[in-house]
Amino acid sequence: MPDKISSICVFCGSLSGTSPRYEETARLVGRTLAERGIRLVYGGGSVGLMGVMADSCVEAGGEVTGVITTYLFDKELGHPGISKLEIVETMLDRKLRMAELSDAFISLPGGIGTLDELFEMLTWSRLSIHDKPSGLINVEGFYDELISFTLKTQVEGGFISAADANNLLISENVDDILSQLDRAVGSTPSSRFS
Repeated sequence: MPDKISSICVFCGSLSGTSPRYEETARLVGRTLAERGIRLVYGGGSVGLMGVMADSCVEAGGEVTGVITTYLFDKELGHPGISKLEIVETMLDRKLRMAELSDAFISLPGGIGTLDELFEMLTWSRLSIHDKPSGLINVEGFYDELISFTLKTQVEGGFISAADANNLLISENVDDILSQLDRAVGSTPSSRFS
């Protein structure tokens, strides 16, 4: 694990959602990663928050690597304007490849697929498959109930430890989540909060 982040995988919706702030935040993430010289890795889509974020990163001169399945590529959803687009067979292959290419993860608002990706990366951290930090940008309280469920209900129910729950870094602010991820890189999940 490097001591400096050079590549971040961002999980987010293939739709734009109902609030203009979701797109604003996706744009800000793309632009900020480009300005900091951090490569954006994402699901390779040209639509929704994914497309907005990728476009913003490209427009700001950033490097963008997309990873998309053959099925989604065949539906012409792959982004034609990014630095590199890798095509894989399955959704599991997609997550694995995005994880291989990244030093850390951020989740923005999204649907079931975004939740799957978020929890898969947290699970892989818990199982020591990787030691990469995961952050969540809680735009307009989008994830409030999920945060409560994870940090309170699951811990109080005895299904996850407080340390494991705290492996999910949370902020409403792009710069703050990037700072948290910077501090977490190079530390083991269990030592981040001791």
